[in-house]
Order: sequence, then structure tokens, then C-alpha cells
Amino acid sequence: MKINFEHKQAAHCENGVTTSLLQFNGIKKITEPLAFGIGAGLFFVHLPFVKINNGPAIAFRSMPGLIFKGTCKALGIPIERKKFSSKEKAEKILLERLEAGQPVGCQVGVYYLTYFPKEYRFHFNAHNLIVYGKEGDDYLVSDPIMETATKLTSYELERVRFAKGALAPRGQIYYPGKAPEITDEQIAVAIKKGIRKNIFYMLKIPGNVVGVKSIANTGKKIKKWREKLGLKTAGLYLAQLVRMQEEIGTGGGGFRYIYAAFLQEAYAFLPKPELLEISKMFTQSGDLWRTAAVQAAGIYKGRIGTQRDFDQMGDYLIEIAEVEKMAFKALANIKW
Repeated sequence: MKINFEHKQAAHCENGVTTSLLQFNGIKKITEPLAFGIGAGLFFVHLPFVKINNGPAIAFRSMPGLIFKGTCKALGIPIERKKFSSKEKAEKILLERLEAGQPVGCQVGVYYLTYFPKEYRFHFNAHNLIVYGKEGDDYLVSDPIMETATKLTSYELERVRFAKGALAPRGQIYYPGKAPEITDEQIAVAIKKGIRKNIFYMLKIPGNVVGVKSIANTGKKIKKWREKLGLKTAGLYLAQLVRMQEEIGTGGGGFRYIYAAFLQEAYAFLPKPELLEISKMFTQSGDLWRTAAVQAAGIYKGRIGTQRDFDQMGDYLIEIAEVEKMAFKALANIKW
């Protein structure tokens, strides 16, 4: 049982799943950058009193599932999403969908993904992949961050679908429902909706744990980590930031580059010159995030580690916050 499904590699798992499922269902014009932007995927949150793998709870993306949900909703496409308490029922429904010719997205934990390199496996339950068939005891898997399609045994797939811990996926599957042909006008409207939602996420949520205010606040905290936590723990905290930034779904820098590409592609549907200029600002932010990652890596690997180095790291984030604040304010000022 194998659906005629084309594997496509992507920069980020949920973007890739969203794009591939929509294109399979006939929505050919939705690219990865468009899915990311329409789904308002750009984000930053730092929950200082929550720990993940003994490090700070920092995320560079919206909650799992929101990119897929937001993209489909903005385009007027119905979605099907199911979670399960029974592993047997979860597999039964999965097989029914595959027999009906519908590949499905799955949220999974990465710790037991056997095709992942060992250094990338840790307890993180917000990864996304597509299951598109079964041969013998092997499920056919299209993981967008892998170069080629792969396989998982029934046991291996069940294990990652029912991973325990934070954001436990509970066997979740999802896929788009049937929709009429999507017009360029609908895509243009969806682009504007996605931009407005991302402006709200990054500029208008109260407090300083979400959005550009949180980026700046994290920069200020980093300057205090060396004295407050000690050099070893402070280095581990920075390693956690880099892991979430660069290793889990492209994180900080990569997401900014994808959003820059989104604004460039949006110009084809909404020919506002401001979009191209603001795109350059997100590229600048992406460059700064990558520079900050190099600085953080130098600290946690022990090559540098003075207070001045921590101050420089914090200053990078404060500068990033200012660049992104200006970029989102410029987006908010566009006269549509």
C-alpha cells in the first residue's frame, strides 16, 4: 500500500508537511515560505520559570500545529485532526486514511526516531512528518528535513507517535480536507491575514515573555547569567538557546530568512514595494541571529567566557529585537 506521493525536502518540518500535503491536494502555488508566512510561524518566547532538558524554555516558532492550521484556515481549507488515547485505534485510523489514498501529517517525538543521527535525538515532541504508505511492517515516511524518504517499523512509528513528556503528541494525525481551487486573490487575502497575525504575536502580546520584547529581555538576562549561574551552567543555557535556534527546525536565523523569502514571494500577489524593503530587514535579523549563535557556541565550548563575552551576546539579542520591532512596525504601516 503506497500512495503516489512525492517527497520534498524543506527547511522546517511543519512548513514542509503543510506545503507537501497542500500540494498533494492540488494547492500547487503554496510554497514553504508562503506556508510559513500565511501560518504566522515567526515567533519568540522565553519562559524563564520553565525548564526543558535542564535549560531555559525558549522557542523560535509558534505552538506545534498552528502553522498548518493557520495556513489552511486563511485559505478556507477545512482540516482534519485527531488525537488518540488508544494506540490500536490510532493505527487503525492511520491505515484507513492511507487505504483511502490520503497521506497524513503526524506530530512525533524525535528521541526514538531511528533515522535521526544520535546527536540530534533528545526529548522534543514537536517534530512533524508525513506517513504515505505501508509495505509489510514498514511505514513509508516523508520527513521534510531529510534528503530522501525513509521508513519506520510499526513499533518505531507507534513509539514516536506516543512519546511521553511535554507536548506529548498522543498519536496525532492531521491532513487538509477537500477544497475548491484556490485563486491568487484568496492567496493575497491569506498573506495579509498571516502578516497581521504575526504583527500581533511579535509586537502586541502584553508582557515581556513573547515577541520582540522577550528577545530584548532575554538579551538582558544573558548579561547576568555568568555571575548568577556560574560559567558552566550559563554555558549550558546558551547551548540550549543555540540548540533551539539552529538544530530544531532552523530556529532563529533560518526562520528569519524564510520570512524574508515569504515577503519576497508575497510581492507577486501584493505588489507593494515596501514588502521587498522589509524583507531585507528580516535578512539582517537572520544574519544577527547566526552571529549570536557563533558567539554562544564559543562560550559553551570554552573558547571564550569573560563577562564582556556575555555582554556582547546579550547586545546581539537587544539589537535583533530592535531590528525586528522596526520590521514589524513597517509591515503594520503598509496601506493595503
